[in-house]
Amino acid sequence: MSTRHINPEGLHRSPAFSQAVVVEQPAKTIYIGGQNGVDASGKIVGPTLGEQAAQAFRNLATILESEGASLANIVHWTIATVEGHSFDEGVAAFQQVWDPADPPPAITVHVVAGLAPGFLVEIDAIAVV
Repeated sequence: MSTRHINPEGLHRSPAFSQAVVVEQPAKTIYIGGQNGVDASGKIVGPTLGEQAAQAFRNLATILESEGASLANIVHWTIATVEGHSFDEGVAAFQQVWDPADPPPAITVHVVAGLAPGFLVEIDAIAVV
């Protein structure tokens, strides 16, 4: 199995995401439902987008590790954040967990009016191993 991160000519390039990811051969694919800033006991970890995003990334990593994978195996994520909160905090949380040597996944970001009470971010992902 191999993946190719593509950024075709004529599209803008960003160090934060790839325009698309191509999976060349059959492989194990992990579809991860929306992860929030909730710890193992079900408690929201903090009142800021940064704290909740960091926990959501930890939750993603836990799921992936249970399948012998890592964040580097993510080929796409969708991020929803509640409007009115600093998106920079979420970016900072991402930069803490993503190895800049790994090609970034494709990404979709939605700014929404609200999520479940108390939640400021939700991240779902697709990983290929």
